[in-house]
Amino acid sequence: MTRPISLCIASLLLAFVSAKMANSATSVQGVLVVANQKEHTLLLIDPDSRRELAKVTVGINGHEVTVSKDGRFAYVPIYGNSGVGRPGSDGTTIDVIDLQQHKLASTIELGKPLRPHLAEFGPDGLLYVTAELGNALDAVDISTRKVVAEIPTGQPESHMFVLSPDARRAYTSNVGVGTVSVLDVANRRLVTTIPVAKRVQRISISTDGARVFTHDQDAPRIAVIDTATNKVSGWIDIPAYAYASTPTPYGRWLLAVSPQAHSLHVIDLKTLKVTKSFDVPTQPGEVLVRPDGGVAFITCMPAGKIAVLNLQSWELQPTIDLSPGIDGMAWAAIKN
Repeated sequence: MTRPISLCIASLLLAFVSAKMANSATSVQGVLVVANQKEHTLLLIDPDSRRELAKVTVGINGHEVTVSKDGRFAYVPIYGNSGVGRPGSDGTTIDVIDLQQHKLASTIELGKPLRPHLAEFGPDGLLYVTAELGNALDAVDISTRKVVAEIPTGQPESHMFVLSPDARRAYTSNVGVGTVSVLDVANRRLVTTIPVAKRVQRISISTDGARVFTHDQDAPRIAVIDTATNKVSGWIDIPAYAYASTPTPYGRWLLAVSPQAHSLHVIDLKTLKVTKSFDVPTQPGEVLVRPDGGVAFITCMPAGKIAVLNLQSWELQPTIDLSPGIDGMAWAAIKN
């Protein structure tokens, strides 16, 4: 009886190893695409070796970046040399970078000074970008390189936005007036404006689309907005004021950064309580979670470092050391 059992175990082990090899062969890898607004560059970073693979010059200044679904091109809105609500130049373009050839491929002209900031693709293939000076969310057809629609936010300083999972709604954080605008994407109209605080920064949305989060800049708390009622339904108390947040892909955690405290907080979305906090380099500003949910990357602009947190072991990994000025990030998938 020993021999058949041994053969059975060996067969199971072989099947297991074969399955692992098959999964490995079809796994998705990728590179970090990082905007450096002080150097006016876009960086391609190998997250495993922590090496810079390429650097491409873009306009002044690119704060954020998004990547096309096929991973071929990156899009960097050129904001200008100012901060939100501050005097300075007013950007009018979006730079398009070829991620295979490591060069500027083209520039999309938006037609007027807008201070474009964050861009994201919708399922309709259009590129949506916040247009701060236009009090709008603009929709760009990348094939014609033209703005095809302007969705009014009804508020100044619409700095960041998120799309609902079904892409029927967009939500913008309006910094200086402390509100969130709810937009009907298909019908290109403003649905309502939600008062939140005196001043807010950045915005995120739960994976199921039921809740939107934005960050009070005068108190250590995060607003929770119920998307069914378009009202603030509660607050998440945190140790220090939050600047930005992002949920993990499977919806359990919300990761929030506190720049003044140089920390990252992990919030349980079942209880809306902070469960863990981590010290990270100076002034963390943006969080990106790898698509499989295994790792979080946190840019720390003045330090020129990206903190790396393993979301399985909850351990900080060695930082990715770059140059001061790193800000927005995107993930470009590479299929084996």
